[in-house]
Amino acid sequence: MKKILLLVCSAMLCTSIQASSFENAKDAVKNMGVGWNLGNTLDAADASKTWTTTEQHEKCWGQPVTKPELMKMMKEAGFGAIRVPVTWYQEMDKDGKVNDAWMNRVKEVVDYVIDNGMYCIINVHHDTGDGTQWLHASTTTYEKVKSKYEYLWKQIAEKFKDYDQKLLFEAYNEMLDDNNRWNEPATNDGYKAINSYAKSFVTTVRNTGGNNKDRNLIVNTYSASSTANAMKALDLPEESGHIIFQLHSYPNWKSESNAKTEIDNLMNNIKANLLNRAPVIIGEYATFTTWPSNIDYYATDKKVAFYAMDYMIKQAKENGIGTFYWMGLSDGESRSLPAFNQADLAQTLIKAYYGNTDGYKYPTEDDFQTVYTVTYDSQWGELFLYGDWNSTAALKLTDYTGIRLELDDDYSGKLQFKIYGDKSGSSYKEDYIPLTAGSKTSEAIFDASKVGSNVYRVTLQTLEEKPSVTAKIIKASLLKKDGTEESGKISKGWGCEVASESMPITGIRSLPFNKTINDDVIYSIQGHRMTTPRKGIYIHNGRKYIAR
Repeated sequence: MKKILLLVCSAMLCTSIQASSFENAKDAVKNMGVGWNLGNTLDAADASKTWTTTEQHEKCWGQPVTKPELMKMMKEAGFGAIRVPVTWYQEMDKDGKVNDAWMNRVKEVVDYVIDNGMYCIINVHHDTGDGTQWLHASTTTYEKVKSKYEYLWKQIAEKFKDYDQKLLFEAYNEMLDDNNRWNEPATNDGYKAINSYAKSFVTTVRNTGGNNKDRNLIVNTYSASSTANAMKALDLPEESGHIIFQLHSYPNWKSESNAKTEIDNLMNNIKANLLNRAPVIIGEYATFTTWPSNIDYYATDKKVAFYAMDYMIKQAKENGIGTFYWMGLSDGESRSLPAFNQADLAQTLIKAYYGNTDGYKYPTEDDFQTVYTVTYDSQWGELFLYGDWNSTAALKLTDYTGIRLELDDDYSGKLQFKIYGDKSGSSYKEDYIPLTAGSKTSEAIFDASKVGSNVYRVTLQTLEEKPSVTAKIIKASLLKKDGTEESGKISKGWGCEVASESMPITGIRSLPFNKTINDDVIYSIQGHRMTTPRKGIYIHNGRKYIAR
């Protein structure tokens, strides 16, 4: 029986556990359930830039700043583990010291995961890769950077040494030799170097003491390759029962039968070459294939994609192998809500593992609405509910009957509708309609006797001489004669400031909405902008591709 001491951490909601021993690696992999990668976020990089804030770094590949609500959503959807890839080199000084702000931001995101009761993996990510990255699978490079690499892991390990068994460390991501070869190195020197890095990592972490003496640690095959040779060449760095092997697998399916064959081959290789020595996780996999074909079976052949995902999860679970889907499921602006943009794929993974999705939640963008907060700073200030000062398009009263407005409170006597109709001389005909007293919902019916046959703009106007009104507009709907509705077009008029946020339709919580910019730029794994991809991994519009 374990002797356990609980320590309440003042800087986070979770508790740390100091134990005579953690659960072993095999149990950890089993208890993780289905995993997901928080990709293109803390692992993002751009070698052409120097960051002044952690937000700039975190957002540089088009993803929003991560919020704790995202991790709550993943937990409620049935996911049990989150891999948080981290790139460090742009946050280190010449001596290898990590910027305190970056280390603390990594800790914040780790806490989001741990506080929701999930397992978390952090690693050294795009410090490895092709091109100019400083970590290469070469014994020559290893000897040059050994001290720096061990110092990096000493800092990480010291920062997190009091965390409990649900936090795991991963030594390095997809490390290549000096020739940037994928799958297998040019010579056995690449394998020798990988094993040296793995040994340095384990020794360094263990020497920091605390819970790191028993923490489950992860080492990857050369380039995280799934070839039999790469698996065989990876040594077990210690006989502790606390080591996990990792590899990655991206598909080359053509049909359900082809997908089954590919997955069967993968499982057989894992069992023959890794699983007989230590537990295994597939740290990255997805429904999309290699650059430049840019095939995503989720978009082009969902039947094959869902079959393959279902089959892979079931086979992995049966063999005690962990799985972490790469980056999709919730991507880009969906993460800000938070919501799933591939809810059906997320459900496929969870159902394959648990047999059903009962009790789990999968919010989508349709479950959210944009809410506007208006603050008035001048008497008679106006917020546009439809149109603007330059509007020429009109709502014809033959088609439209009025407008309905839903607010967060009763603002009768403070705000009113102002309707701009047909021109009369040099000005528009106007009508002023009070909000409904005692209600959060008001309707303004267009009166042809006052505004004519057209409405050019509708505003929400303040009545107060010294305005201090701040109101939330939940919804503005144009009412049509056929009984249907159209959304209004809310924008700033004058004498007010307006901000938007995205809220669940239930109104339970809100988050700022950050729109993702897809600029069509291709980044190398080092963060360099590229015009034409070469062999290797590339980031394009926030997604990861492989050129072989």
